[in-house]
Amino acid sequence: MDVARVAGVSKSAVSRAFTGGIVSEDARRKIMEAARLLRYRPSNSARSLTTNRSHLIGLAITSLDNLFYPLMVERLHHKLAAAGYRLVLFITHGDADLDPVLDELLAYRLDGVILASSSRAARVARECLEGGVPVVMLNNVDPEGRIPGVCTDAEAGTRAIAGHLLASGRRRIGLVSGLEESSTSVERSAAFTRAIAEHPEACLFTACGQFSAEGAYAAARKLLSLRQPVEALFCVTDFMALSALEAVRDMGLEPGCEVAVFGFDDVPVGRRPAFALATYAQPLEAMVDATLEMLYAQIEGQPLADGIRRLEGQLVLRQSGGQIPPAGG
Repeated sequence: MDVARVAGVSKSAVSRAFTGGIVSEDARRKIMEAARLLRYRPSNSARSLTTNRSHLIGLAITSLDNLFYPLMVERLHHKLAAAGYRLVLFITHGDADLDPVLDELLAYRLDGVILASSSRAARVARECLEGGVPVVMLNNVDPEGRIPGVCTDAEAGTRAIAGHLLASGRRRIGLVSGLEESSTSVERSAAFTRAIAEHPEACLFTACGQFSAEGAYAAARKLLSLRQPVEALFCVTDFMALSALEAVRDMGLEPGCEVAVFGFDDVPVGRRPAFALATYAQPLEAMVDATLEMLYAQIEGQPLADGIRRLEGQLVLRQSGGQIPPAGG
């Protein structure tokens, strides 16, 4: 092999360098430099035959409309590439019937699958495991806790939001939920409902935003058009909260003053002064790291991790969330 000759190492050392095997850093540096000079690219198909691995990881998500997901894709891509893997993206479009996606996932020689789709992902995850494909759920977990998963602590996040709204004097509060089949929506909605229920002086009103811009806009207008309109809106994602902000302004109301608006995610666009969206920031970097740690463990043949890792995020107060009046004010 020319790469071995130019680098001054054995053919087996070159093979190990390109298949994730053990090789000294000095030898690896020489091999990579020789490969660059010779414009050598290893054959993925040949490598998969040698290692019995494809070095492909599948990621199933609902869509890229929610700007939290492009961030997730980018983080996963870079971390997987650094570990010698490539990402294969599957977009489900929120379809309740995921059989076509399941068939496509299992048709690929994937080393592992990450499921961030909002619809019935737990069933797909179980079938992947039954097919011998390592799987982890990300930002959307198995309600029964049998599939390894990583998400933000919805209880802590929604309680922080509810606490701020109640402390600022809001008593009529609106909740804009997502889809019924989404564990993300179910968990955040239920946790927020429990937090508000602990305060008998507060009233909670709900509407479904369907995880869409149009649905969230309509849900916000519905809650703001009640005989006694709500004084605050909590949307279970920033994506829907941005549409809720639009609805508030279209009705001639000022976000943060007449109506407080909160999301959940902390997408970059929400940080812009034009939106100044109050939210609960998900610890995306830590979520991605935990997901890959669990996935790599399965790929290496370690026992399936039990339960779900719920990571703590951070309350982010911006203009749309309003301010807490000073004590005695």
